[in-house]
Amino acid sequence: MKYSRVFINSLAYELAPVVVSSSELESRLAPLYQKFRIPMGQLAALTGITERRWWPKGHQLSDGAIKAARKAMVETGIDVADLGAVVYTGVCRDQHEPATACRIAAELGVSKDTAIYDISNACLGVLSGILDIANRIELGQIKAGMVVSCESARDIVDVTIDNMLADPTMQNFAQSLATLTGGSGAVAVILTDGSLPLTNVRQHQLLGASHLSAPEHHQLCQWGLQEVGHNLYREFMRTDAVTLLKEGVELAKHTWEHFLEQRNWLVEQVDKVICHQVGASNRKQVLSALNISPEKEFPTYQLLGNMGTVSLPVTAAMAHDQGFLQAGDQVSFLGIGSGLNCMMLGIKW
Repeated sequence: MKYSRVFINSLAYELAPVVVSSSELESRLAPLYQKFRIPMGQLAALTGITERRWWPKGHQLSDGAIKAARKAMVETGIDVADLGAVVYTGVCRDQHEPATACRIAAELGVSKDTAIYDISNACLGVLSGILDIANRIELGQIKAGMVVSCESARDIVDVTIDNMLADPTMQNFAQSLATLTGGSGAVAVILTDGSLPLTNVRQHQLLGASHLSAPEHHQLCQWGLQEVGHNLYREFMRTDAVTLLKEGVELAKHTWEHFLEQRNWLVEQVDKVICHQVGASNRKQVLSALNISPEKEFPTYQLLGNMGTVSLPVTAAMAHDQGFLQAGDQVSFLGIGSGLNCMMLGIKW
């Protein structure tokens, strides 16, 4: 995938307001920790995550996405009539139907000829949405589009902790640990063809992307519903974290080779990378496997946890705001998602 006239003009975000520490979660797991003599502090030690953020109880997902979308509109000064597509890409949605993008689009007041739909691709949802909008722009179908997402980890973490206490086994602990890293937030990305009279100077050019998959590993991380009684269902999430990391890194290596070859870049020519934020072990192994210096990457997982689809774009926005990403940098977005899918974007910042 190569692009010649696609630009990222806004990366706006909304962080959930409730800060939840890893020690707070561990205190709720005290009976399990005592049974297996697990010392307090292991969650942060194993993941590198000291806290994450959650939305308040009763928060509607589209509300977070709408806040981020309005920030993006203000940042760019774009006319809502110029949005040719609004795409919602979160793992979490308001309901099964209609598309969560519909409420967001209604609140923004988009025109009747705007395409409105949802895309789902685990933690790669926003990247998938970016490429979907980019393809429309490159083909000349639209001049601008918006990708929005909002993720919430509160409910699934609460359910997981209850399940860990009800089934206090080391196997259950190991399969549930990754769920406890979940954070919450929202993001909105505006892409254009560069022709619109926008008010800001941000114009990051999307150069290309590579995508490889290994669907034979689709069972390594699952989040859904399971039957627990007659007409009674409950959310569950299970992750084979060790195998997921091993196979994810292997897929990332092949995708990285494909990406560098397509872009005709050497590793040394990649100035900065923004990775999907999972945790300390994931960061270390991915960067090592791709021969990328840690100084080239901007981590946020320590205080935000894993926000799913929102993690990578929010990290990029923070890296820009704090001066880590500079104009002219050759930047790569690196994402690995359940399924398994791996996606890498090349951007001239």
